[in-house]
Amino acid sequence: MTAYDEAVQRYFAAWNAATAEELEKAVAAAFTEDATYTDPLADVRGHEALAAAISGAQKQFPGFSFRPAGAVDGHHSLARFSWELVAAADGSAPVAGSDVITLADDGRISSVSGFLDRVPVS
Repeated sequence: MTAYDEAVQRYFAAWNAATAEELEKAVAAAFTEDATYTDPLADVRGHEALAAAISGAQKQFPGFSFRPAGAVDGHHSLARFSWELVAAADGSAPVAGSDVITLADDGRISSVSGFLDRVPVS
């Protein structure tokens, strides 16, 4: 497993954390203290703000989990990957996206640039 794969695994562990305590630990393991996360719906910096953004998404989509959609591709300190938000009830994935991450020297994520590829029509 590459450093890119390991970083993305920690990223998904944070997004799929089941409790506030697990989320806090997973965010600390996955992201540097001053990491940024930017997508069309969020622009945050730091562990507390990252945990709040993740918790907000979990509350918006109860019973869903994030999973990778395809392989992780990386070079230098950059990696990109796609993901889906999947319903436990029926396996549907109404939301999907792609992220580009920058890794710090310690292997944790220092920035995320996220893109939404599929979103529900309301």
